[in-house]
Amino acid sequence: MRTLSSLLALTLILPALRGEHDWPQFRGPGARGVSAQEGLPERWSATENVAWSVELPGVGWSSPIVWGDRVFVTTALSSGDEPQPQRGLYMGVSKRSESEHAFLVLCFDLASGEMLWDRAAHEGVPPHSIHGKNTYASETPVTDGERVYAYFGNVGLFALDMQGEPLWERRWEPADTRFGWGTAASPAVHAGRLYVVSDNEKASWLEALDAKTGETLWRKEREEKSNWSTPFVWQNEKRTELVTPGTGTVRSYGLDGKVLWTLKGMSGITSATPYASHGLVYVTSGFVMSKERPIYAIRPGASGDVSLEAGSTANEFVAWSHPQGAPYIPSTIVVGERLYSLLDNGVLACYDAETGATIYDKKRVRAGSGYSASPWSYGNKLFFLDEDGMTTVVPAGEEFAVERENDLGEMCMATPAIGEGSLLIRTLTRLYCIRAGKEG
Repeated sequence: MRTLSSLLALTLILPALRGEHDWPQFRGPGARGVSAQEGLPERWSATENVAWSVELPGVGWSSPIVWGDRVFVTTALSSGDEPQPQRGLYMGVSKRSESEHAFLVLCFDLASGEMLWDRAAHEGVPPHSIHGKNTYASETPVTDGERVYAYFGNVGLFALDMQGEPLWERRWEPADTRFGWGTAASPAVHAGRLYVVSDNEKASWLEALDAKTGETLWRKEREEKSNWSTPFVWQNEKRTELVTPGTGTVRSYGLDGKVLWTLKGMSGITSATPYASHGLVYVTSGFVMSKERPIYAIRPGASGDVSLEAGSTANEFVAWSHPQGAPYIPSTIVVGERLYSLLDNGVLACYDAETGATIYDKKRVRAGSGYSASPWSYGNKLFFLDEDGMTTVVPAGEEFAVERENDLGEMCMATPAIGEGSLLIRTLTRLYCIRAGKEG
């Protein structure tokens, strides 16, 4: 019995240990962008502390993900000449390609950078246009350790085994997005299910699928129009729910697809991903053309409409809020007792994560560049990657200071990932694996 108990304990402990070193989705475990690993690099350049770098075919702003000794990333390779993504904060004129594209899933060895396999999930002319900053491979894949799920917006969702063999695929009717800006919301995976949100201008929907077969378990129509936020599975003290930010309204669904609560008061477009800490779920929406750009911290157990009354910043289920505190494209981040909000123009604010009290505000991280990648943290440091490829390192705490800057010298808009002792940064053309004590 003692041996059986020990084995049972190990089966419970090992997945938790594995989760510390894997980065299975956008922003990693819990979509928080935080790693507890020790010995991760704090200094790098295109040559310093580079364990390896590889040139990536095509273009994409999807993040890499990591499972065990493997790194997965998606990209879209055009058969013709394509305009490159553009930096900056602007409304943007949409563009549409008439060239054949290969929508690729790539797998690399984490230790060496060797490509283990590549798979074309689909080949064809993209069925939609995209924003000048967007790409045809902006959705981050997810994995549960058994399969890799690659979603290419209006093209389809593709399940592969860990060796790159196709298992199943799902396709939906393409739908136009606002101003032809394209798609970017990644899927979420939890307990044998995949959750996919398609907020568009024609008919928005949320669907739950069986991760093993791709079969639809339930589907809900949504009132929201175009959005680019990834849904978040919130496992809290009361239940597990699916939080989906949207234009004007946040909706949270039970795992049966029924709406649990709604919250109005979002900006005109949402891009950031929710996440949980301190028993709260943090939801933000910061479209620069909107009057409302809120950060919300929401308690578990909400039911019905929990929207704030005019002039109020809190109620029974909204623990606190800041009506003008949210970035447009990046997500916020909680490190320790503090929430940090980096606006797209490089201005940083810090709040108490439990109360919302302002610790500091309007600190300039770096002038002259925009921010699209979401911040990440380890070793009690914050890392902010701008669109020029410069990462500013800021110590976490109540006092703002810039510790150093790390330059890769190439455009970056993808949010990095973390593996076993490694930081993975995707630039416009390359994937870098950064490790302490390495030279490229």
